[in-house]
Order: sequence, then structure tokens, then C-alpha cells
Amino acid sequence: MKEHNHSQGHSHRPERIADQIRHELAMMLERDVKDPRIGFVTITGVRVTPDMGTARVGVTVLGDEEKKAESLKGLEAASGFLRSELARRLQLRRTPALRFEFDELVESERRIEEMLQKLRKDSNSRK
Repeated sequence: MKEHNHSQGHSHRPERIADQIRHELAMMLERDVKDPRIGFVTITGVRVTPDMGTARVGVTVLGDEEKKAESLKGLEAASGFLRSELARRLQLRRTPALRFEFDELVESERRIEEMLQKLRKDSNSRK
């Protein structure tokens, strides 16, 4: 029975590490990364593989498609620096490789909210 509890506790480790990575990356992007290509980037979530080999970092970027693409290039260029800083700050034995990707769900939610606000405004102006 003890062994089961240990493995159960261990399964939460990637989630805990993902949370720490999200927090640290947000701070580093705000303070330490000076790449002009990286605009207003928000980290929406981090998922770490069970083997701690890769961290998939969901981001949203303020701006048009060109700005988003530039920001992603900037993030990829900074990933080595970010990974080594994470290793230092979190003191992990194995720091996951960072894979940045757009968080389409958050983007969709934002567009839907904008449409709803526009509909509300339109219906209020008709009254």
C-alpha cells in the first residue's frame, strides 16, 4: 500500500514543476528577456511530459499574425537562455526542453468574448 501512495504522489511532480516553470518564465519574460521580437506575451499554461524531457508552453501574443510569428521566433531563440535560467532557479536535476506554442483555446475564447461584447453593444444601441 505504501508503494502505491508513493507513486501516486510522484505523478503530481510534473504538474508541480509545470506550475513553477510557468511562474518563472512569466517573470523572466517580463524582466530578463530583451529580444524586441517578443511583444506582449502571456503564458497561459505549461505541460511537462512525465519523463520531464519536454515542457510545452502555451502562449498568447497581442498583435496580428506577423507579430505572433515574430514573438514565437523570439521565444524559440531565447529558449536556451530560459532553460538554463530555469535550471539555475529551480535547481532541477533535469530541466525540460521548452516548446512554445500558441494557445488556440485562449485565443478562441478572447474572440468569442469580443463578439459577445459587440453584440451586446449593438443590441443596446438599438434600444
